Amino acid sequence: MEPLCGPELPFWEANQTLHTDRPDLPECFQLSVLSWLPCVYLWAVCPIYLFYLKRNNRGYIMMSIMNRFKTVFGLLLWIVCWTDLFYTFHELRQGHTQPPIYFVTPLVLGMTMLLATFLIQFERLRGVQSSGVLFIFWFLSVLCAVVPFRSKILQASSQNEVTDKLRFTTFYFYFGLVVCELILCCFNEKPPLFSNVVTDPNPCPEATAGFLSTMTFWWFTRLAIKGYKQPLENKDLWSLNQRDSSKVMVPKLLQEWEKELAKAKSEENLSSQAVYSKPPPSTTNHVGGGGGESSPEEVEVLLSNQKTASRQPSFLRALIKAFGPYFLIGSAYKLLQDVITFVNPQLLRMLISFTKQKGAPDWWGYSLAALMFFTAILQTLILHRHFQYCFVTGMNIRTAVIGAIYRKALVITNAAKRSSTVGEVVNLMSVDAQRFMDLTTFLNLLWSAPLQIMLALYFLWQNLGPSVLAGVAVMVMLIPLNAVIAMKTRAYQVEQMQHKDARIKLMNEILNGIKVLKLYAWENSFKEKVLAIRQKELNVLRKTAYLGALSTMAWTSAPFLVALTTFAVFVTVDENNVLDAERAFVSLSLFNILRFPLNMLPQVISGLVQASVSLKRIQRFLSHDELDQDSVDRKNTATGFSVTVVNGKFSWAKEDPPVLQNINVMVPQGSLLAVVGHVGCGKSSLISALLGEVEKLEGEVSIRGSVAYVPQQAWIQNATLRDNILFGRPYNEPKYCCVLEACALTPDLEVLPGGDMTEIGEKGINLSGGQRQRVSLARALYSDTDVYLLDDPLSAVDAHVAKHIFDNLIGPEGVLKGKTRILVTHGISFLPQVDNIMVMVEGRVSEMGSYQELLKQNGAFAEFLRNYALEDIVEEEEATEDSIEEEELFPEDALSNHTDMVDSEPVINEAKRNFIRQISIISVDGENPKSRSVRRHTCSQRKHSDQQEKKKPQEMQKLIQAETTETGRVKSKVYLEYAKAVGFLLSVFICFLYGCQSAAAIGANVWLSQWTNDASGNQTKENVHMRVGVYAALGIAQGALLLANCLLCRAYSMLRAAKLMHHNMLQGVLQAPQAFFESTPTGRLLNRFSKDVDTIDSHIPDNVDIWMRTFWYTLNVLLICSALTPMFLIVIAPLMVFYWWVQRFYVATSRQLKRLESVSRSPIYSHFSETVTGSSVIRAYGRHSAFVVMSDMKVDENQKSYYPGIVSNRWLGVRIEFIGNCMVLFAAVFAVTGKENLNPGLVGLSVSYALQVTMSLNWMVRMTSDLESNIVAVERVKEYSETKTEAPWEVEDKKPPPEWPMEGNVEFHNYSVRYREGLDLVLKNLTMSVKGGEKIGIVGRTGAGKSSMTLCLFRLLEAAAGEITIDGVKISELGLHDLRSRLTIIPQEPVLFSGTLKMNLDPFEKYSDEDMWRALKQSHLHKFVSNQPAKLDLECSEGGENLSVGQRQLVCLARALLRKTRILILDEATAAVDLETDDLIQSTIRTQFEDCTVFTIAHRLNTIMDYTRVLVLDKGQIAEFDTPANLLSQRGVFYGMAKDAGLTQ
Repeated sequence: MEPLCGPELPFWEANQTLHTDRPDLPECFQLSVLSWLPCVYLWAVCPIYLFYLKRNNRGYIMMSIMNRFKTVFGLLLWIVCWTDLFYTFHELRQGHTQPPIYFVTPLVLGMTMLLATFLIQFERLRGVQSSGVLFIFWFLSVLCAVVPFRSKILQASSQNEVTDKLRFTTFYFYFGLVVCELILCCFNEKPPLFSNVVTDPNPCPEATAGFLSTMTFWWFTRLAIKGYKQPLENKDLWSLNQRDSSKVMVPKLLQEWEKELAKAKSEENLSSQAVYSKPPPSTTNHVGGGGGESSPEEVEVLLSNQKTASRQPSFLRALIKAFGPYFLIGSAYKLLQDVITFVNPQLLRMLISFTKQKGAPDWWGYSLAALMFFTAILQTLILHRHFQYCFVTGMNIRTAVIGAIYRKALVITNAAKRSSTVGEVVNLMSVDAQRFMDLTTFLNLLWSAPLQIMLALYFLWQNLGPSVLAGVAVMVMLIPLNAVIAMKTRAYQVEQMQHKDARIKLMNEILNGIKVLKLYAWENSFKEKVLAIRQKELNVLRKTAYLGALSTMAWTSAPFLVALTTFAVFVTVDENNVLDAERAFVSLSLFNILRFPLNMLPQVISGLVQASVSLKRIQRFLSHDELDQDSVDRKNTATGFSVTVVNGKFSWAKEDPPVLQNINVMVPQGSLLAVVGHVGCGKSSLISALLGEVEKLEGEVSIRGSVAYVPQQAWIQNATLRDNILFGRPYNEPKYCCVLEACALTPDLEVLPGGDMTEIGEKGINLSGGQRQRVSLARALYSDTDVYLLDDPLSAVDAHVAKHIFDNLIGPEGVLKGKTRILVTHGISFLPQVDNIMVMVEGRVSEMGSYQELLKQNGAFAEFLRNYALEDIVEEEEATEDSIEEEELFPEDALSNHTDMVDSEPVINEAKRNFIRQISIISVDGENPKSRSVRRHTCSQRKHSDQQEKKKPQEMQKLIQAETTETGRVKSKVYLEYAKAVGFLLSVFICFLYGCQSAAAIGANVWLSQWTNDASGNQTKENVHMRVGVYAALGIAQGALLLANCLLCRAYSMLRAAKLMHHNMLQGVLQAPQAFFESTPTGRLLNRFSKDVDTIDSHIPDNVDIWMRTFWYTLNVLLICSALTPMFLIVIAPLMVFYWWVQRFYVATSRQLKRLESVSRSPIYSHFSETVTGSSVIRAYGRHSAFVVMSDMKVDENQKSYYPGIVSNRWLGVRIEFIGNCMVLFAAVFAVTGKENLNPGLVGLSVSYALQVTMSLNWMVRMTSDLESNIVAVERVKEYSETKTEAPWEVEDKKPPPEWPMEGNVEFHNYSVRYREGLDLVLKNLTMSVKGGEKIGIVGRTGAGKSSMTLCLFRLLEAAAGEITIDGVKISELGLHDLRSRLTIIPQEPVLFSGTLKMNLDPFEKYSDEDMWRALKQSHLHKFVSNQPAKLDLECSEGGENLSVGQRQLVCLARALLRKTRILILDEATAAVDLETDDLIQSTIRTQFEDCTVFTIAHRLNTIMDYTRVLVLDKGQIAEFDTPANLLSQRGVFYGMAKDAGLTQ
């Protein structure tokens, strides 16, 4: 520096700086290094920053007063600096030659100030509200200016006058201006014009937060305070940042994935060309004959290589391209933090050596303490920035993955659907997406851990020399052990996932078919199945726990073992090696640094492994075949036909045998085509083929215009009734009324609690079958498309409703006339009115033509008709004439059942309507609503709007109660519950063990500090063996205690608790009454069985373990520091208060955020599973993109509560680490003040402990909060294990005799019943008696209580008054299973469970195979089953999807035949079956059950015309009860119904 400063001004003087009590820096150093430092920083950062600003424009900010001040100050600074420069020139002219530094420094400073001023303005134009770059610059400038500030005053006071007046003045001007700039830089500018912050109702303050606020996460404090004052709600959360939303993230990922797919495809094509372009081996015998022979082998080689080479599209690459760049910013921060980590051990070394020197000036110690504090703070800020980037990346990946999976699930083929069930795909969304999220947070450790390890080893080598290698050897030996453990754990995890998948799938089916399970009394069998899977799952968990205990021990003891071996080797290798405090404690703090990367590395690797499994699963799912969008030609405009299929051949999956062959159909524009045929002959498959849902093997399909589709089993969303019908189209009142009228829904609306705004449960649970079907029809009609595909919509509704719908909607006079309609039907009565009929037999079209033509052809169809048309068909005209006479004949009540109302009599209609409104009570369960009054051809708009107004004042009752989220603190009762499940004594003992373990750890370190003190007393050589021995003993004791603890805790007690809780919940849910399942969505129950049980299985034990360890550790640190320097106690109090305060704020807020997050999570999954089940409907209506948007909204809603959760952790981290850093500061400061009476060993001990405390404080709060939010799972699981149960399954002292019921006499005495507390009675004072062997038909309108009667026999509904006796036994006194297993029902909706056919017929394995075959023969399934290769072991898929609805119904019949009890109840079991099968069923029932009592709820009256008696129910009371013949002659209600159905004239 001589040429710059000249000989007079030396650059460095040790005496002036270090060895004095009033240190000062030389002037040359001040002018060069201190002045240039900020300038170098700004010029270095500037190009990068300008590039960044050019790329990121946020709109400009208006000039504000603050901005003007900043700019003016900047210009003043430039003037001040250059005043110095010109003064130097002035001095030069005066002849005072100054050294060159006086020219260079002001010049550089002035230029830099101009640059800073330019940046202030440029940032304003680019919309930067607060600048980090400039803040750091001004901060550095102030920091560097403090030294000259002090030294100029010191000089002036020592010489009693100011020598260089001008420079003295300009410097203080400069200092003042720089401080002003720094202060102004702390404040924010207004948000830029036109930014979305202005428009957003509740923007995230992060966008507008200043630099300091961003670094310390101060902007979060407002929410933390709010969350502490009262539990947060959804409305308090900020909107999601635009860049984190699904709208931005999902396309980003999908774009990259599309590129990957395209790349893979093009490579495949290239390589396959390469193989086939090989010339055929020459057979001619020319010179190179040998070559010719080897050629075929070459081709084979090429082919086999080809197989390995065809590369799959890599999902990983897509992820990296989409999210890598943002993630790398976080990695840069991590690098910086890693380097800073190693500063503190060096400072610790200096501090210990300082305490040894007796004459050293005190300010050394204090500045060391200050430096330690400063590096720690810097490290904190940088670390949390890094975490923020990582977590946000994780969150974005989750958003994008869920979005991608959702979009894919809408378009996968049926074959692909088979390979991944709904449960598996929901798991992809919940578990696998979550794993990516967890991994990204620690992914940087993959490179950072090895870096930290290398740095630590380098410093250790400097400290201890080659002895370090002994320690390293121990570490290296531990790595393969942990690798093995990790591999094993991973294998177990995969296994556990499979068990869990299986368990959730089974639970899903149980919950969907719960009603059937109850009716059949099969709960126990299924409970055993679930518990068997659960036991397997627990066994795997136990093995995992053993491994976990080993690896925890290995890793916790690792730093200790390493220290032990290193010190032992160091001391024994060479007698001159002395273990003094400096060496020991610096090494210990380095070993402690080593501990983190070594601990985390295996976790990261196992996380990586899990994520790679997930990656493969997701990649496989995203690579599934998609439905061919062009398999159905929608553009076709050439022909006059609106639907054409030319020699089509279709199958459900490419490899399956075709289900439809040589299909040729031409449907003219505007005609009505009926498709008829037996069960399973491919009618529904044909509709699917027209929709493009099945694989088209050959042929052409084209449809002209838009399509509406009504599936065989109605798909209803969990939304209001109106939303279900509108299905995303705008609401148009007149049209809407017309639709309701045509679908006979108007009367139903009057009975639903909220009219058409009634919320409908999942899968339409609170609508009856017929209502669901009609809503589905209404949706199709409202969509107003060109082509209507109706898959048997009339089977689920009553005869006269079917007639009404056909006449008003589908038929030649209906609303749809002029549209093209394809109707799959089993109803014969409508066939004469259709334009064309197509008869299908076993996947082929057997004949086609109009009704008359087919009769003339005298083929299969004519035969079919002759057998089934009982009375040909009622002619419309007669009916209309009759109805006028009937007005007088019938009482007012019977009117309500008439289809043909005469419109000229509005008064009667009005009166009747009101009457109906009063009398109708909706039944929540399984009945098929009949339309009450149905008015023809008119669309009474006035009437409808009237009714709407009447509805409004009523409070709308929600059926599905919102999921309760506990607010406020988790009650200690819940912890007690958990402790009780673990066992109280055990819990206390476990706590005690943790205490012992940490005592051993302290002992070892205190012993070490004693050992190092030997060095000063030179007694080292004698005691070496004793010192090493005791140190080793203490350490090994710690490891052993830890292992014992882990095994006791994880592998025994906590698993016991988990088993118990799951068992209780399962028991509770299976014993819950039917009403519970109607008001609880399955998604919520499944969430408890998967997410919450998983939490209890694996998360809570982890949390408890870590919490206990950190708690004891923190306690130790405080004890040691206070014991050594009692002054420390004074500081502890305020720090602990601050700690407690931060923790309360954090825990309250974060707990509520977690709860909000988990509540907003289940809608994502339930909406998803709903979408998957209804994907064909969604696609048919072209609502694909709307559903994607809905899903995205739900994900964003979830992330909206997740994001503040991440930030709350960062906010907490910064504050807690600040406390830890203060502890370091005070430990060091007190060590300096008390250095006279402290030996170096103790100083080392207290400071190195304090350095560690930050981590454990942080973990402790985090774990407290995790534990609080996870323990909620215990609360939630417990809630369902304590549901109100139904009556006991078995009552010991009331067991009926084994052969009961013998006769089958059933009597009702004054029987009344209601659905739920507070609802009206459904059956009122029913009294009747049925003799054994009678056949009773039950008929009546919707809401008359037909299904309720059957439910009462099974006691799914308990009596409100009166009783039922069967063979003289009161059923209310029996156990439910005893009762239900002695009755047989064929339910309305056939439910099958996945498993073998055998299991479906007989889950308890009571019957032999012969019995089963006999039952199958009688139920006409014999042919179908014996043709299957697996016979009785035929696998039924989820919900019996691989059997047609009719076949499922027959399976239910076979079940009934197997049980063969004295009482049989048929809940219109034949609705979904064609007439022929229907006939078979009826005849089977007549022959097989002739001596049994049979109750049949009938929709088709012809089925019950030959029964002994018919019971006509009306409004829950008996209207008529007599033989069919007598009832017809009475010409009462029954006669009217028969007439509608065309059974009488």
